Parts: sequence; structure tokens; C-alpha cells
Amino acid sequence: MRSSAAQPVVSTRIDTPLGQMVAIAADAGVCLLEFAGRRMLKTQVDRVTRRFGAVPAPGRHPLLDALEVELAEYFGGERRAFDVPLALSGTGFQERVWRKLLEIPYGETISYDELARRTGTPGGQRAVGRANGDNRIAVVIPCHRVIRANGQLGGYGGGLDRKRRLLVLEQGRMAQGTLFG
Repeated sequence: MRSSAAQPVVSTRIDTPLGQMVAIAADAGVCLLEFAGRRMLKTQVDRVTRRFGAVPAPGRHPLLDALEVELAEYFGGERRAFDVPLALSGTGFQERVWRKLLEIPYGETISYDELARRTGTPGGQRAVGRANGDNRIAVVIPCHRVIRANGQLGGYGGGLDRKRRLLVLEQGRMAQGTLFG
């Protein structure tokens, strides 16, 4: 079901040490990367479908190939930042939050309070938390780097165990075989 203005939208599954992920891209960029078992996956795919006017079709795309390589390098400890183009699609506020997430350095964390301040919404911890949860490009847009002010992990759509393991990987504290084993 494509309109004449629709872009081809392609989906694939990518195996990672933290479980299989669903990835979707259009020529404009990667527009979704989510863990396959995530409760919100169908909702997120529906949003991508509306944004691009096309149902994602299984297949290959050069951006998905690049994403797969970059994810393997990231999980292998060889990559700290992603270069694959992204196609953000959210409200102006959500996209502002997601861009601020991209500025959090590898291996560091910030609090929801700090994220709210950085987005120009002091006191807006819940709002940035919701925008964080609506991030459709997990790992690449590092929403896992946001924690509670008291140092606790807080929520993560992919599950707290995955969040913990991503942070351990980035902070260089993993012992051989313990992170993904």
C-alpha cells in the first residue's frame, strides 16, 4: 500500500548480543531500531508507516547494511558513535530531546533532570522521560544513557537488564564473557 509520494521503506532483523532487533530504513535514513520483543514495537512500526506512507517491506537497504556493521562494531567495543543517517520523526519537543541524547558522550550518563535542563525545559523530567521512551532508534540514539538523579537506572523500553548491559559495555567494565553470555 504505497501512495505515489511514498518512499520505499525496508525492514530487516538484526541479531545482537542483547537479542534480535527490528530495523527499518527509507532513503531518508534509519527510522526504527527496536528490540524485537518490545511491547511498543507494533505502535512504533505503525508510526513509521504513517510517516512514510508505506508499509515496511522485508528486504535489504544500504542503510540497513551499514547499520548492521556499525552495531556489530559497537557491541564488539570498536565503535563509540554511529554514522548511519537517521530519519527522526516526532514532535518538535521529542526531536529536540533525541538530538540532546545524541550529545551524551559514550560511557557517560545524565539524569532526567539534567536532560530536561539541556532541552530548555527545567522541571520537565517527566516530559523528557516520555520523549525518551518514544525514541524509535534504540542504542543509536542512546536513551539508555539517561538515569535517575539517585543513580538508579529507571525505565528502559528494551528492559532494565539490557540498559544495564549497555552501560556496562560503554563504561568498559565488562569482564570477558559476562556482558552477553
